[in-house]
Amino acid sequence: MLYWIYQVFDVNLLQYITVRAGIAFFLSLIFTLIFMPRFIRWAQNADHHQPINDWAPESHQNKAKTPTMGGVVFIMATVVASLLTIKFSSAYALGGLLTLSLFAAIGFQDDYGKVRQNENMAGLSARIKLLLQIGASLLIGAFLIFYAGFNTELYIPFIKTALFDMGTFSLLFWIFVMVGTSNAVNLTDGLDGLATVPSIASLASLSIIVYITGNAVISDYLLMPHFNVGEVAIISSALIGALAGFLWFNCHPAEVFMGDSGSLTLGAFIAYMAIISKSEFLLILIGLIFVIETVSVILQVGSYRLRNKRVFLMAPIHHHFEMKNWKENKIIVRFWIIAMLSNLLALVTLKIR
Repeated sequence: MLYWIYQVFDVNLLQYITVRAGIAFFLSLIFTLIFMPRFIRWAQNADHHQPINDWAPESHQNKAKTPTMGGVVFIMATVVASLLTIKFSSAYALGGLLTLSLFAAIGFQDDYGKVRQNENMAGLSARIKLLLQIGASLLIGAFLIFYAGFNTELYIPFIKTALFDMGTFSLLFWIFVMVGTSNAVNLTDGLDGLATVPSIASLASLSIIVYITGNAVISDYLLMPHFNVGEVAIISSALIGALAGFLWFNCHPAEVFMGDSGSLTLGAFIAYMAIISKSEFLLILIGLIFVIETVSVILQVGSYRLRNKRVFLMAPIHHHFEMKNWKENKIIVRFWIIAMLSNLLALVTLKIR
């Protein structure tokens, strides 16, 4: 809408991505701060709280009455703020909204099944959830190739030219990146605010990279690939604002959890931004906390099946530190610090080509 105002009324300021990104940030922040308390009261009255597993650490049992599905609110705030600020002719912006919508729908189905049956293992089965994630990722990948005409070449950090063209095999690669990142953020969302700040850090870094990729002058200076993807930075800015508003209620002790509605969607959108900015491998550093959490689960499951021994006291790794009697706030803040440092390091690498 704001870009339309620029075109019709010649409000020159509104043509700039940075200006509209700033407006989108504050719109989604305000929307979330207004509607999240109302959602929390509704969820409490409807008894839509987070089911807790019996095997969860003892400190988690007092969270059993905490409302979940807060992701529905901040994703909706992001979508509305984006619709008010993006340029609708941008195929990549539409792809970003498609990503948010598809994965939010999957997460909502899973969350609603859990709260309706008051059972953490209810909701979508692992197989159905995975198939839906693969299907959504395939649809988004096909949208990028066949509608947006997106480049399928593979880039890696520190190299200024593409290694090779993946062709249609890029679909398989993008599905792996999107499903993997979506589930990695979901695994990280186990403590109050633990997934929120690393997601903000990742989105902030990727917003910078996407903006650079979409700017012909800056991308040429930094020897980075150039694609017209800058509008997606506006959606990312809106999501950061919504997450900032959500963190107001999600910080320890949490008044609301994001649920799969939020975590699956966050991971998918982070992956989408990495894909359109050709930063899939840099995502390992940008989402380092998510990688660590996922690897801890893989090591735990693999070790137990092969050796009948556990590597950690409990996985994902944040539960391991809980079992070692670390205070929840200490675990959360230290993971936040790691996430911010790894993202700063990722941004430093942009100059090395």
